[in-house]
Amino acid sequence: MSAYFDSEADKTYTKVYKEHTPDILAAFAAFDSAVFAPDESRAIPLKYRELIALAVGITTQCVYCIDAHSQKAVAAGADEAELAEAAWVATAIRAGGGFAHGRLAFKLAEPAHQHQH
Repeated sequence: MSAYFDSEADKTYTKVYKEHTPDILAAFAAFDSAVFAPDESRAIPLKYRELIALAVGITTQCVYCIDAHSQKAVAAGADEAELAEAAWVATAIRAGGGFAHGRLAFKLAEPAHQHQH
C-alpha cells in the first residue's frame, strides 16, 4: 500500500457506518450540515467557517478535512491568499501549542530536580 488516501474510493467505506450505526451517522450528517449550512444569517459567513475548518484540518493533519474544506472554502469564495493565511494560522497554533506545552516539561521536571539536590 503506497498511499492511504483515496478521496473517492475511501468514501465507499461509509457503508460500514450505514450498516452498523445508521442512527449515529444520520445524527452526525445532520449536525455537519447544520454547521456548514450556507445560511448567511449566521454570525460567521460560510467562507470563514470553511476557512476555520481548513485550518483545523491542517492543525489536526486530517487529509480528508484538508481535501474537503479547501475545495468548499474556494466554492464559498475564498481565494489562494485566504487559503495561505488559514494554513499559516494553523501552523502558528500548532507550533504555539508545542511551545506552550513544552513549558510543562520544565514544570513537571521540577520534582526530579528537587530530588537531585
